[in-house]
Amino acid sequence: MKKVARLNPKKTALLVIDVQKALFTRPDPIFKAYQMIEVINALADRAHLYGLPVIYIQHANQSILAEGSDGWKLHPDISPDASDLSIRKTQGNSFLGTTLQGDLEARGVENVIVTGLVTHQCIRSTCLGGVKLGYNVFLVQGGHSNYSKNPEAVIEQREGELENAGVYIVTPEQIDLN
Repeated sequence: MKKVARLNPKKTALLVIDVQKALFTRPDPIFKAYQMIEVINALADRAHLYGLPVIYIQHANQSILAEGSDGWKLHPDISPDASDLSIRKTQGNSFLGTTLQGDLEARGVENVIVTGLVTHQCIRSTCLGGVKLGYNVFLVQGGHSNYSKNPEAVIEQREGELENAGVYIVTPEQIDLN
């Protein structure tokens, strides 16, 4: 059993990356999509309970994620609170070309809990970007996924790679916000 990650709520934020409608319409389905959404919603509820900032990040591109299009919108089972932040990005790493780092610094955040889509692209690059910037990055098992041909292998491979790079791989139960 891995250790519990005790995180100071005043120094922690939850990132929900690219859980957008169009990604659920691809030929290869999102692996365990509804379980992932349940994990994200449960974490968002806990974050709100403990006063953590919850930040919804949406990717914009010139194809299926055109900003403002129906596909660009968050999945209908994801419903941010009015107090949650929303950030638009155009690169895989959520820290590049966005206000994310400034928003986190303004709130004194040192720990980021990462969830969302897709494991081998935006999740990977955001986790690595966060580590490079000095954040303690916690990637939640079951809270991220992908639409690859062999999704379980992709998740396992990327989690191993990210753990070797300094990302903490945790289950939702291992996150202690007291």
